[in-house]
Amino acid sequence: MASSSCQCLFGHRPFFHGESRFQSKTDLFSSTQPFTLEFIMNQNSVTTYPQKSLCSQVAALPDLGEFFWEKDPTPILDMVDTPIQLKNLSCKELKQLASEIRSEISFIMSNAHKPYKASLSVVELTVAIHHVFHAPMDKILWDDGEQVLCISLLTKTDANFKGPIYHATFFILNIFFHQIQTYAHKILTGRRALMHTLKQRKGLSGFTSRAESDYDAFGAGHGCNSISAGLGMAVARDIQGKKNRVVAIINNLTTMAGQVYEAMSNAGYLDSNMIVILNDSRHSLHPKLDDGSKMAINPLSSSLSKLQSSRSFRRFREAAKGITKRIGKAVHELAAKVDEYTRGMMGPLGATLFEELGLYYIGPVDGHNIDDLVCVLNEVASLDSTGPVLVHVITEDEKDSESTEEGTPKSCSLVSDCMSIKSSLRTFNDVLVEALVAEAERDKSIVVVHAGTGLDPSIKFFQTRFPDRFFDVGMAEQHAITFSAGLSCGGMKPFCIIPSTFLQRGYDQVIEDVDLQKVPVRFAISSAGLVGSEGPTQSGIFDIAFMACLPNMIVMAPSDEDELVDMVATAVLVDDRPICFRYPRIALFGNGSSLRNGTPLEIGKGEILVEGKHVALLGYGVMVQNCIKAQSLLASLGIEVTVASARFCKPLDIELIRELCQDHQFLITVEEGTIGGFGTHVSQFLALDGLLDGRVMWRPVLLPDNYIEHASPREQLDIAGLTGHHIAATALSLLGRYREAFSLMH
Repeated sequence: MASSSCQCLFGHRPFFHGESRFQSKTDLFSSTQPFTLEFIMNQNSVTTYPQKSLCSQVAALPDLGEFFWEKDPTPILDMVDTPIQLKNLSCKELKQLASEIRSEISFIMSNAHKPYKASLSVVELTVAIHHVFHAPMDKILWDDGEQVLCISLLTKTDANFKGPIYHATFFILNIFFHQIQTYAHKILTGRRALMHTLKQRKGLSGFTSRAESDYDAFGAGHGCNSISAGLGMAVARDIQGKKNRVVAIINNLTTMAGQVYEAMSNAGYLDSNMIVILNDSRHSLHPKLDDGSKMAINPLSSSLSKLQSSRSFRRFREAAKGITKRIGKAVHELAAKVDEYTRGMMGPLGATLFEELGLYYIGPVDGHNIDDLVCVLNEVASLDSTGPVLVHVITEDEKDSESTEEGTPKSCSLVSDCMSIKSSLRTFNDVLVEALVAEAERDKSIVVVHAGTGLDPSIKFFQTRFPDRFFDVGMAEQHAITFSAGLSCGGMKPFCIIPSTFLQRGYDQVIEDVDLQKVPVRFAISSAGLVGSEGPTQSGIFDIAFMACLPNMIVMAPSDEDELVDMVATAVLVDDRPICFRYPRIALFGNGSSLRNGTPLEIGKGEILVEGKHVALLGYGVMVQNCIKAQSLLASLGIEVTVASARFCKPLDIELIRELCQDHQFLITVEEGTIGGFGTHVSQFLALDGLLDGRVMWRPVLLPDNYIEHASPREQLDIAGLTGHHIAATALSLLGRYREAFSLMH
């Protein structure tokens, strides 16, 4: 089928160079220069170039002037607005479409400085899925992708803060940036024109989102949920007597999470008809590359996959089962063993695991061969009442478009750019690992357990220094916590490093296996607070509340890197109960001081940093920096402010709180957490101590009671009302200076 016939068939005219569906121009992709970040620093701000503007109009191909001519033509893709338009394309045209999508993703994402290789690896798979299945009637569920380094910065600075570290400039650093598999899916489901708005405020989500499109059957963010949700949809379909298909796509990182195997086991038991596609981008079912050999795709394996998926083979297999059952139990069991051994020899290592869980295994299939993918998926889609099927697809993350590899220099390598920038920035993760290495040199019982997706390069430093005392369990947070408890009971001092948003998945283990038994596990809670463009699925906003409510847990948060070092030293010495400390994605820019030895803190003891007489600001964690910014703003208005760093949420420094209430009429608590966190604990003490019965007026500044969507870190803090201006405006309102408070916010 020629492209011209496609034009007539779909009723859409392709758009070529010089044409546009936009009615107005935008400065998106206005530069062909390699990606650079330029910082213009003063005591209050950092400007980052280039800045991207959002486009408010829907269009497939914006008119980008001279730069637009560097983009490869996409005649078939220009005629595709919805997946239904893929149905009548030939395999040859599907291959061309896949090539155009790969070029489109490379062009948009490289110029937007976003990672995209995981999506490139599944372009052919995505095209084949939408060619065979009928979304949104058929439910297609994508799991979360992988992670690479990327950088986004936001200033948090004030030169009036006391101490050497506070004369540096502070940034919010998005050091982990999810690399998603669904960019091709978004392009094919009507969102091509808005791809440049990915992870920008009011733009497209980086993940699948039910609120964003009917083609996104289920939201993803943490991974490993697609099979569970898909199984629920399949069972609901069966109860309602419907016939639609359910397809769940998982990846290598997903296979490290326990929920996947729980879901597979339940799917095998319920025997509902659903399809699971394993995108094996690392050529091994083993989670570690070094431990698995490259899995080869050859004509024999391709033929076997087609045979396994064929209707005639499945019918013959089911008929053979029925015959052996009638002959006798012994013969049936023998035939089942022969079938298992035969399929085990034909398939790769690990294939029989899925069979044991009750999923019919098909594979491996070349994930970049459209013909094979369409053939296998068509056969699988045509099978009725055969139970769950797993299709093992081999893809390559390195597969990129030729235009990106050989064409004009549209962008420097994203990862290398980020790494070069990161090399000049010092993060909380860097400080944590340096402190842990120093402590581990002195104490042979210190071990590190890491859970979550991706491994920060700074954490790898500890792994290199102490390979026998470092354990990365991947997306197995529940196991990581109980494993750490076991290490502690065995006489070790485990530091369990888990991002805040992933710690939620192991909360039952925190309660039952750690806090209830008073096991001294030391939780280093990374990526705490808002995380900018990663949105609410990755934000670590609940840990203060759900950790501080535990009876035996010590809960603390550093306001700067020096306090983080001290808290590591403090945690080493606590051996009678669990302890945790949170820290955000912050780069400490401009501080070249060497790491000092940590000084253990007195448990439950805060510190007054700046003394005043009108208003007291009690900050928790890095929000102390914004309290200092507010203090500077208020000082210019003649208001003297006391700033204190609480350090501990549990136990509270009640003497410090009493002192602040005694010397000030107004007390404001500030935290980057939700209701039920630090401010709630302070208010509980104030009420029980009778301090709210007199002249003291208390106000909390915290995150609003709603999820904050993806935006830049600066925008998220502004939306949340956590900037220095917001804190200062709160103080002015307490003082009755409403006009000045309004002026400060506008």
